[in-house]
Amino acid sequence: MAAAPHPYIPNAHAADDMLATMGTTLEALFADIPVGVRLDRPLDIPPGRSESEVAREADRVLARNRPLLSFLGAGLQYHHVPAHVAHLVQRGEFLTAYTSYQPEISQGMLQALYEYQSMMAELTGLECVNASQYDWATAMGEAALMCIRLTRRDTIVLAGAIAPWRRSVLENFLRGPGGRIVDIPAGPDGRVDPDAVTAVVDDTTACVYAENPNFLGVLETGVKGLCEIAHDAGAKFVAGVDPWTLGVLEAPGAYGADVAVGEGASLAGPPSFGGPGLGIFACRFDRKTIRQAPGRFVGRAETSDGKLGYVLTLQAREQAIRRDKATSNICSNEALVAVAAGITLASLGPAGLREAGEACMRNARYLARRLGEVDGLSVPHLDAPYFNELTVRVEDGTVTDLNHRLLSAGIMGGLDLGAHLDGLDNVALLCATERHTTEDIDLLVDSISGGGGR
Repeated sequence: MAAAPHPYIPNAHAADDMLATMGTTLEALFADIPVGVRLDRPLDIPPGRSESEVAREADRVLARNRPLLSFLGAGLQYHHVPAHVAHLVQRGEFLTAYTSYQPEISQGMLQALYEYQSMMAELTGLECVNASQYDWATAMGEAALMCIRLTRRDTIVLAGAIAPWRRSVLENFLRGPGGRIVDIPAGPDGRVDPDAVTAVVDDTTACVYAENPNFLGVLETGVKGLCEIAHDAGAKFVAGVDPWTLGVLEAPGAYGADVAVGEGASLAGPPSFGGPGLGIFACRFDRKTIRQAPGRFVGRAETSDGKLGYVLTLQAREQAIRRDKATSNICSNEALVAVAAGITLASLGPAGLREAGEACMRNARYLARRLGEVDGLSVPHLDAPYFNELTVRVEDGTVTDLNHRLLSAGIMGGLDLGAHLDGLDNVALLCATERHTTEDIDLLVDSISGGGGR
């Protein structure tokens, strides 16, 4: 018997005929999906409505949004992005472009991505940057797999404080090829002990990975030493970076990193329910490394009559050509977000990025000073240098209590680290960027003290 017409899926009535032609059933098609995670009922979708009814319903739902003054960071911070960035990426040539396999009709998109790659290469101090990964976590996972292929080793050493969700993605990446993770936790001050890293790095180590600043906001002042530890053992060193810090901090390529990964979404726009992301991936240039690097690279070339042009290069690494032997299965990317990030970098320039970084540091230190005046808070909890995120211990009550109080005042507080990492109960991670003013920070402090609100 033919399936009933579906209000949202065209030709749903043909499902039975299609299954019969294929000689299978829906149950067989879904056999690889565990029963425990399958939906065992029809989707609860309301009947169709007119355009005006849908518009009114959308307005009703959107009206529930509440603008908040945010001090939440933890990997995705709210920075100032020039207003023209959103306008420019709305151009149809960018907004509707897919992967630029046909250079003869894709020169604008290819050039924009080439410029993004070039600016990110300058920031990271590494010669090669791809046209982006999905987010920081996938860039980190791809870097680990690349190091495994290059070294023919199977161990990834995670040095210091790493976001638990990035570690989880890395675990998934390593499950297929059989790689393993060795964790070296942060020390009492939030920084990793180089001796502890030395003790575990051996001839099975494919790479050492460390973030600077790390997940706790702390600057790993010994990151160059970590790099040397990896290289002395014949392993690679992968640096996790925040691009907003690279206007004032040393580039990973300058202290010897082989690969740099990070999150660039905050160069493109504000956080939006966690996405879309922009996975930065940069590496050193040599034939062996670049052929094992994931993702797409845009190159600059000349036509036979001497005209400048842009093309996707080294495509033999991709699954479209090499299928199951491909370097990576990243089959789409965050190209529009990369274009937006490139426009921001071009608009700010080196001086603007440096000024933004300096403003972040000034605001974070003002935040620390003002919070230190509040009874019941210990600021900063970790006694180590930081960039623009700092740890705050709540001595009186819990981080949840504090955040609920702030939320009622129209403020989004910090991340409850105790909910994600052992040994950090009642410790919050708060962030200040160049967007914050002294009035914003004073409002936060007044709200905690019981005298403020929006």
